[in-house]
Amino acid sequence: MPRGDKDSYTDKQKRKAEHIEEGYEDRGVPKDEAERRAWATVNKETGGGRKTSTGRRHANARLEERSAEHQKRSDAARKGWETRRRGSA
Repeated sequence: MPRGDKDSYTDKQKRKAEHIEEGYEDRGVPKDEAERRAWATVNKETGGGRKTSTGRRHANARLEERSAEHQKRSDAARKGWETRRRGSA
């Protein structure tokens, strides 16, 4: 894909970029700079164009992983609290 080719973006991303670009132009930003800023904003918010699922983990796996990490922190906090409570008595 050549640089600047927007074929890999969804219709929603293209509409969003157009709307952002119009907003910049209304504020007096030159057209080419407005377009550059609009696509930079879309890329930042959505992570770029369409992505294939190859090599990507499912959202479910990430959620389960976060839950396990949270449980570890909760266990550590509980253990720390009990240690402090015993030490102050």
